[in-house]
Amino acid sequence: MRVFSGIRPSGELHIGNYLGAIKQWIDLQDNNDCLFCIVDWHAITTPYNEKNMQDTIFDFACDYLAVGLDPKKCSFFVQSDVKEHAELAWLLGTIVPVGELQRMTQFKDKSKKHSTYVNAGLLNYPILMAADILLYQTDIVPIGKDQVQHLEFARNVAEKFNKKFGKTFKVPESLVPKDGATIKSLQNPDKKMSKTDDGKGCLFLFEEPEQIRKKIMAAETDSETKIKYDDKNKKGISNLLVIYSLFSGLALKDVEKKFTAAQYGEFKKALADLLIEKLTPFRERKEELKENRAFVEETLRCGAQNARTIAKETMEIVRQKMGLR
Repeated sequence: MRVFSGIRPSGELHIGNYLGAIKQWIDLQDNNDCLFCIVDWHAITTPYNEKNMQDTIFDFACDYLAVGLDPKKCSFFVQSDVKEHAELAWLLGTIVPVGELQRMTQFKDKSKKHSTYVNAGLLNYPILMAADILLYQTDIVPIGKDQVQHLEFARNVAEKFNKKFGKTFKVPESLVPKDGATIKSLQNPDKKMSKTDDGKGCLFLFEEPEQIRKKIMAAETDSETKIKYDDKNKKGISNLLVIYSLFSGLALKDVEKKFTAAQYGEFKKALADLLIEKLTPFRERKEELKENRAFVEETLRCGAQNARTIAKETMEIVRQKMGLR
């Protein structure tokens, strides 16, 4: 199966990013034809620092390679190195009604958040995302729950194009993880974990052990002491149980059984120990990669070369179907 996924190069990665998206990438690359992309063109639709962009992209590439993306098993590249993304986005834009773009939730949210930076690129963001996916004749797109609307948009665009010009694109399917799709804030389990949090509620992938332990021990729970999953009445401890389950590979019921006689403090200590064990190799690998920029750049170059081979084939068909050269 052909798998595509992309992520914006902005902010630090946290365990919610890892469990909700990146871990899927790692698992999928073993038995599928995977393309994973750092979407720098998406990143410039909201305020950014152009002077730091290339360093940010390099740092993100190190992040993903450190946590397990294997260039021998997947194509890992930067969006702007494959110009066909922009070409297809322009062509798809000719069949998408403006009103449909204006109704997109992300456009509304980001227009409010960046009221002085509302640009045509932000409005057309979903078209570029659809182009990212359809360009590679993608079968599966691993996404979080907050991206379902954009995947549906891409599916609708594929169907509309196929109806107008004849069968051209595969209509992609989403892959949303059943567990861990939305890891909650450690300090406010009513909200999802976010890099825009105050820092205490967000556990970053490359944190030092002492910071990991400090944040977990300070995580919000409740006044009871029973370690039981109940995402309605015990949101804090339920969030921690999900994190333990996903990092340990144990089912939630087995985690509950393991800590049936434990107090919250004992469970938190065990969770902190587990996270330190699992995350320390990521941090150490990233430090190694940062010292080997040539390897990282060559990985991205080879990934883009592989992606362009597929992209050019798709665009030849698209141009022909649309009556273009």
